[in-house]
Order: sequence, then structure tokens, then C-alpha cells
Amino acid sequence: MSSQGTALRFKNVCFEHDGGVTTLDEVSFSLREGAKVALMGQNGAGKSTLFHLIMGTMKPQSGGIHINKGFRTALAQQVMPREYASLTVRSFFEKYFQGESYDLDRKIQEVLGIVNLSIPLDKTISSYSGGQQARLLLASALIQEPDILLLDEPTNNLDTEGIGHLMTFLMMYEKTCIVISHDADFLNTFTEGVLYLDIYTHTIEQYTGDYYDVVEEIAIRVEKEKMKNAQFERKIRENKEKINYFQNKGGKMRLLAKKMRDEVAEMESSKVDIRKDDKTIRAFEIPVQSEINGNILTLSEVRIMKDHKEVGKPVNIVLKKNQHLLLKGPNGIGKTTLLERLASGHARGEHVLEGITIGYYRQDFSTLDFESTVYDALMGVMEIKEEEYMRSVASGFLLTKELIYAKIGSLSEGQKGLVAFAQLVLLKPGLLILDEPTNHINFRHIPHIAQALDRYKGAMILVSHVDDFVSKIRIDEVLDLGS
Repeated sequence: MSSQGTALRFKNVCFEHDGGVTTLDEVSFSLREGAKVALMGQNGAGKSTLFHLIMGTMKPQSGGIHINKGFRTALAQQVMPREYASLTVRSFFEKYFQGESYDLDRKIQEVLGIVNLSIPLDKTISSYSGGQQARLLLASALIQEPDILLLDEPTNNLDTEGIGHLMTFLMMYEKTCIVISHDADFLNTFTEGVLYLDIYTHTIEQYTGDYYDVVEEIAIRVEKEKMKNAQFERKIRENKEKINYFQNKGGKMRLLAKKMRDEVAEMESSKVDIRKDDKTIRAFEIPVQSEINGNILTLSEVRIMKDHKEVGKPVNIVLKKNQHLLLKGPNGIGKTTLLERLASGHARGEHVLEGITIGYYRQDFSTLDFESTVYDALMGVMEIKEEEYMRSVASGFLLTKELIYAKIGSLSEGQKGLVAFAQLVLLKPGLLILDEPTNHINFRHIPHIAQALDRYKGAMILVSHVDDFVSKIRIDEVLDLGS
């Protein structure tokens, strides 16, 4: 591809994190102007790192990253930075806007219209739901008027309407766009290619077509590689048997044995390194707290947001052991606020039965101490400290010996999610509260997570906008805050 019409090009790029951990090894690829591609790979492969390299906030150890002269890049992050929580919406956009100050409010309203969000500009970021914050992150990228738009898990926390609106926008978007997402169906509506970051080789494979095309292409290639290697193995085995026979003979037979050993060595070196697939977490179950009876959760009224004001809504919810509740409603109505109150302990005796152990999976992982190691986070929730059992659970969630002593803050968002699930297994809760548990999680893991929630024997409250995921979980009652 010539440089004309090329938006972005990586040439032999190498990057290592502190400690010598390789993320990219001689990576080369290019994207034309207006291309829309998915960036995919296993949790922890380095997808977000690649975005930071494109943005220039990280620098490669070697190689070149070339962006078309005069092109602007903008990144919509997957989570709102914690230090922005106290900013007003207007102050938040001031950090990204590059135009004249008198034009700021007009441009804010313009990009808020694009992301289908109508909110006051003087309220703080922390007062908005995860879904509303996701729209603000996208709008903060759009207000920069980028030529290359980078989206990191843009559907996280969005309700069905928000995801549909985003799909429509991206289908009509005319500039270059790279999207990290584990939602294959979402990606397939607008992308035309895939950049696959291989966690084992630290290289990028570039494909044309949607994700399902790529999966089929990889499967065919792997099968061919296996067949080729099987042929080599069979011939190697036959030659070794002959070598063992000939080398005990004298003269020409011994020379023939030497020649065959050379052929075996050549065939060994010719064997193909079969492409490794993404690892998947092991099937698991979340044990339930023992000896719990009665009404675990009782709700007669909830607080919801209506026209930016909090109002009461009468309900009649009672959850006992082995009952599952799906909590529904549009972004910003108060689902997360309700879950936070129930999980905080302030509702004990009023809404939550005394003595119940609560397992809370937060969509922003704020229940995790980012300065703590994975080891301490997992051991810390166990009533009986059994290190061997903890390590067994951790390995099932791909929290290997290389990660067990890493700080949680250094992990990818997907890996943080796996730490949170491992904690739930070790905690053995009586009440399980889950707020968008598929966010950031590799879609290969999701069937195992759905199965574990479906089989959970305690009381459970689930918030999820992913209909396919919810359909695989037993739901006994639905509370729609928006109805």
C-alpha cells in the first residue's frame, strides 16, 4: 500500500512494559483512510497498550509509528478516569476541546446529540450512571474532531438503545476507526477487517472480513497446519525406526543412517508452529453461604431518577435462597445506585437479612484495591486461608503464577474482571449482586460465567443489557425500574 491514502502504519514496532514484559514484537500493519477495523485479542494481550502507542502517550522501544500528516487521533477510553469524577460535565469537556472557549457549549451540545444524551452541564461526572459516562467518553473523543477514532470497549454499560444508536453512528462514520470490543455481533455491523493481537507471539495478524470470517479462516489454517505436522511426524517416526536398525549395521548402512538423521532434523525444523487459540477460563461454580433461610432481600420501595430528580417507586420484591432477580431499566434511572446501597451494608436489617455475606461485582471494579496484589485480593476474602485452594481457583480464571503477585492496577480491565469473579468463588456469598458482569470480559469466557450464575443457589440480583447472556441464566423475577 502506498503512503498516499494511508491513515496509520506500524513498521517493525517493539514494545516492552517495565520489567521486560513483551507486548509487541516486530509488529507491522497499515490502515487506509476511512477503514473501520476491530482490534481483537485475549484479555491482557495489550490492546489498550496499542491504543496508547497510537495516541503517543506510550513510546515503542524500536520501530516506527506513522500517522498521516495533519491527522488528529482521539481515544474514547473504556472507563472514566477516577480523577475526573468530581469534574462538572463542562469542565470534563474543557480538557478535550481544542477550539475557542466561546464555542465550547455549542460543541458540547453537538456531540451530546450525536451520542443521544441530554444532561445538565453543571452536574458532576460522578452523578451519572456507567452508561451515561460511557456516552460522555465517546463524546469527549468526538469533540476533538479526530481523523482516527479509537474506541475501547464502547458498548460497556450501554443499554440496548445506546448500543443501537452507537451502531448507527459508526455505520455512517466516514473516518478511520479502530474498535476494541468483545461483542462480535456489534463489531460485525460496521467493521470490514480485524487486527488480531496474538498474546503468545506478540504479533498482529491482519484480516479482511468480519469476526466470524476471521474465526473460520483461522480454523481452516490451523487444520492445515495440524495435517502438515501430522505428515512430518509420521515420516519422522518411520525414519527413526529405520535409523535404529541401520546404525547397528556397518559400512554403507551406517552412512544411510546418518543421512536419514539429517533428514529427520530437517523435518523437525520444518514443522509449523500451530497458532494457539485464546485460552478460556475453566467452568466454575460460586458456592453459596451455608445455613441461610428466610427472606434474604425485601424491597417495598426504590428510588429512581425521573427528569433528573430522584423520586420513589413502590415495588414488591422478596428474594429467598435460590431465587434470581433481573433488574432492568434505561441508563441513568438508578440501577447502579440501588445496587450500591444494597451492597454497602446500610440496608442491613431494613432490606437485607442480617448475617448475609454479600458478593458484589461492580461494573467499574471499585470494590478492588488497585494497589493490592492479586494474591492478597484473593486471600483477603477467604474465611479460611487455604493457599493451595486459592491458587487452584485463580488458575481456573487464567490468573497464572506470572500474574498472582502483580498489582491489580497493572492488569487489563478484562483481567480485573476475572479477579472479581475469583473473589466471588472464594467468598461463598449468600446474596450475589452483579452489575454488568460481561463488561470487558472476553466473549469466550461468557458461557462459563452464564452457566455459573444459572446454577447459583443463593439469592441473586443481576443487571445486564446483554440479552443473549441473560437468556442463558435462570431468572425468577424481573424488576423494571423504567416501567
